[in-house]
Amino acid sequence: MTQPMMEGDPLIAPSSTDHALYEPIVEACKTVYDPEIPVNIYDLGLIYTIDINAANEVRVVMTLTAPGCPVAGEMPGWVADAIEPLPGVKQVDVEMTFQPQWGMDMMSDEARLELGFM
Repeated sequence: MTQPMMEGDPLIAPSSTDHALYEPIVEACKTVYDPEIPVNIYDLGLIYTIDINAANEVRVVMTLTAPGCPVAGEMPGWVADAIEPLPGVKQVDVEMTFQPQWGMDMMSDEARLELGFM
């Protein structure tokens, strides 16, 4: 069960950016594409948190561009399938959230450029 949000809590939990597996996991996430937008889900800003514990168990918190996204049920599996084969990864748990709701401001500059927003 998820803890209720407290005032002052970050809306998006921090990622384990200093973990050795962080960069390979980011690269794996970049191989997954939203079927309606020709940009990978990482650059779209759909991956909120990559949390890696000491046992190399990976927890990914992600969202979708819209709650009614036609691949809502499939995309967490695509993300898990991209990360699980990485050497050293013990287990992958992909969690879907709509808090905070995704917005175009979450896209990387590369994604904005590719989609013609810059």
